[in-house]
Amino acid sequence: MSEILEHPFKPIIYPDTQVLILGSFPSIKSFENNFYYAHPSNKFWKILESVTTYPVNNHDQKLWLLKECKFGLWDMVKACSRDNSLDSSLENEEVNDITSFLEAHPSIVKLAFTGKKAEALFKTHFAHLQIDTVYLPSPSAAYASMKFEQKVSSYKKALGYN
Repeated sequence: MSEILEHPFKPIIYPDTQVLILGSFPSIKSFENNFYYAHPSNKFWKILESVTTYPVNNHDQKLWLLKECKFGLWDMVKACSRDNSLDSSLENEEVNDITSFLEAHPSIVKLAFTGKKAEALFKTHFAHLQIDTVYLPSPSAAYASMKFEQKVSSYKKALGYN
């Protein structure tokens, strides 16, 4: 059994954040690179760049995009064990307290999940919450059945950029 890993990052949130984008848990590469969606093959930032037209060439530009678009970023899982970077390998998940987080950040009006695992964890633990939710196709290269352009189109629709 793998060791329990604690989530390495704080949520990225601003006083006027309206959409909280929730993944499952950072990849091993994200741990190494100390930032969300930092695996080189993960297209999260390139998708958001295409959706919003804001550049994402460095850490500061990524933070600027989130702030300007009123997006926040966090994950559903606070701690877990895993054998690799795939969501399917997550075990012994301890979920973040989404209820208290939303109470502390009342400007958030929508949750967007970057993948089935994050969405399923929310439905299992927080289905009682009255908040708008949307599914975003996983930006991971492991989810190859959908082309990049299709993912961009889905994100645009879900995030209100069409």
